[in-house]
Amino acid sequence: QVQLVESGGGSVQAGGSLRLSCAASGSIFEINAMGWYRQAPGKQRELVAAITSGGITNYADSVKGRFTISRDNAKDTIYLQMNSLKPEDTAVYYCNVDGIKADYDWQPEADFNSWGQGTQVTVSS
Repeated sequence: QVQLVESGGGSVQAGGSLRLSCAASGSIFEINAMGWYRQAPGKQRELVAAITSGGITNYADSVKGRFTISRDNAKDTIYLQMNSLKPEDTAVYYCNVDGIKADYDWQPEADFNSWGQGTQVTVSS
């Protein structure tokens, strides 16, 4: 199956920076898109940033100019560089991967969409 390992969360003061990473592994034939979502207490999960295999990016308006998503296709890993953090960025950040699983013969088997376990980001004022 597909596993996602996230790292890089933590606590920082407003104006500081953090870098999140998410590595996908397992029976992956192809990854179409990877992204980061976040969920603050009492709020719905929302898209923060996403990137396709071709490098096309999409950002939430609230993070444009502050966050940068990047991808290492060879490692099936994405990164989220978060600068100028604000208290309203405080949330649990989840990695999401959309792609195609491989069968035992390394042929395309089925679509998949997987979530990471989440990593806490806390920004204090």
